Amino acid sequence: MATTAKTPKTPKSEAVAAPTAEDLAHTLRAQIQRSELAPGEWLREVRLCSEFGVGRSIVRRALRALADDGLIEIEENRGARVSSTTVEEVFDLYEVRAALYGMAARFACLRGSDAMIRAMIAKIDRMLSDAEGGVAAERIIEESESIFSDMSGCASADGQRMIEAIRRKTRFHFSYVALALNATRPGPFDHWRTVRAALVARDAEAASQGARDILYFMQGEVARIMLSRGPRLIADAPQIPSSTTSKRAVPRRKT
Repeated sequence: MATTAKTPKTPKSEAVAAPTAEDLAHTLRAQIQRSELAPGEWLREVRLCSEFGVGRSIVRRALRALADDGLIEIEENRGARVSSTTVEEVFDLYEVRAALYGMAARFACLRGSDAMIRAMIAKIDRMLSDAEGGVAAERIIEESESIFSDMSGCASADGQRMIEAIRRKTRFHFSYVALALNATRPGPFDHWRTVRAALVARDAEAASQGARDILYFMQGEVARIMLSRGPRLIADAPQIPSSTTSKRAVPRRKT
């Protein structure tokens, strides 16, 4: 008896996984960075759930992450809105970050083992080689942050917590730094060579200054790019009234 050949079933296309809270936070962070979400704009949970196909718990965790970064403000019973970040605020964050990273480089010289120092030097050499080879700026930033993470491991637990807190506050500006690294040569890499030489010599002061100079470069470039995109000074920032916090006078720049 002849049998009929069965037609193989067409495999169903794999369903696209819904975004995680981290994915959603990354997307919204990029939209704020590109000014697609304007300062003062409300981020309604219902709209975000519908737009991204996620539940409210995902949206709330993503918004909390953005609030921790200082990108949005969450008001009880009202929702979340995009913060109005000014150049002065970003400038101050990088000033603190420069001090903390200088401290980390200093402690690396004073406390790091020989093996740790060799590993950091190898990472610096790899980063400098990648920079000369035209590797994407985002990759260079990741490599530099990895080196600073190694350095911060030599700090106390309190020092590490402070470094992580300020890093979280400034990480959403990395795309600005990427623009600067893509457009500016040699950028901060001479300062990295200073840090490398200081690590070899265990010169804590030179390492600390070199690390601070790296962050000062980033500070200046981020401020320059922010200013080029419009008025983002404290005196020019839109004042968004809050129903849950007392009003505080914002000091104006001296003319």
